[in-house]
Parts: sequence; C-alpha cells; structure tokens
Amino acid sequence: MSLLSEWRDYAYSIDTNQKEGQLFWANYFNLEKAIYEKLLSEPDVVVSGTVEELAEKYDMKLSFMVGFLDGINDSLKTPNPIEEMDKDTVVSLDFDKEKLYYNMVGAQADWLYELPQWDTLLTPEKRKELYREQKRSTTIVKDKKVGRNEPCPCGSGKKYKHCCGK
Repeated sequence: MSLLSEWRDYAYSIDTNQKEGQLFWANYFNLEKAIYEKLLSEPDVVVSGTVEELAEKYDMKLSFMVGFLDGINDSLKTPNPIEEMDKDTVVSLDFDKEKLYYNMVGAQADWLYELPQWDTLLTPEKRKELYREQKRSTTIVKDKKVGRNEPCPCGSGKKYKHCCGK
C-alpha cells in the first residue's frame, strides 16, 4: 500500500464528531499552517528533498507530510508523483502563488489564505480577483427557462410549444 493510500485511509476514517478526531485535525492544520508560513515567507526558495527529509525538516510525522504533499500537489508548478511515492521519493514544493491561493480558497482554508505572508506576495486586488474567480467556478447559474408561447430558441420562428417544446 502506498504512503498516500495509507494516509487517506487513516485520515479520512477519523470521526470528526469525536474529540480524538477533532484533536487529530487541529494538530494537522497547525502543522500545515506552520509549513505554509515558512514557504510563503521565502517564496523564491524552492524547497525539495525526500519525503522523509521534508518531514524531519518541518518536524512532523511522515504520514502528516504525505497529507501535506497531497494537499499542495495541485498548486505546484510540476506535480509530485504522490500516488506512488515512498519515504525516499524526491519531491519539490515549487508552488505557483496564484494557483495556491485559489486552491486554498476552494478548500475553504481561511486559516491559510488569510495568512499575513500573502500581503507581500499578492496585491489585495489580485487576491480579491482570485477569491471571486474561485467562488464563481462553483456557482451554478441556471439559464432563463423558455416560456411555451415565446419564440423557439432554435431560430425556426415558431412558438416553442409548436417546435422544440413538444
């Protein structure tokens, strides 16, 4: 079983309604926040190493580092091979700032996209634009329903009820 499968099986089986589950995720989110604070403080430094080395560098369990890598993977310039990685797989944390912010908004991780480090990376206008763009991408807009006595939208000139509305 891959490290990623082990992480997902364990992490997503935890009952968040129980105190143990709440403590687990609170601990994970605090560790995740600490890593992002460091990464965003030095955005031009590309952090890389084996999964095990990064876990040691950020003082966390290997499984938590796997969870972190799973979370950041869609925001990287070149995604890591997370599906088949093991502790000796070399990974990179070379992230795209805009993509990372956008994905944090999508994950509803306000403790991450509201970090003060974003102030020096993206302008307030750019952050608002990315925030709106992400929110719009999940909003479903229904087209106006065609009335039965209105002209058919196919362009035939007939009433909808006598054309495509049959």
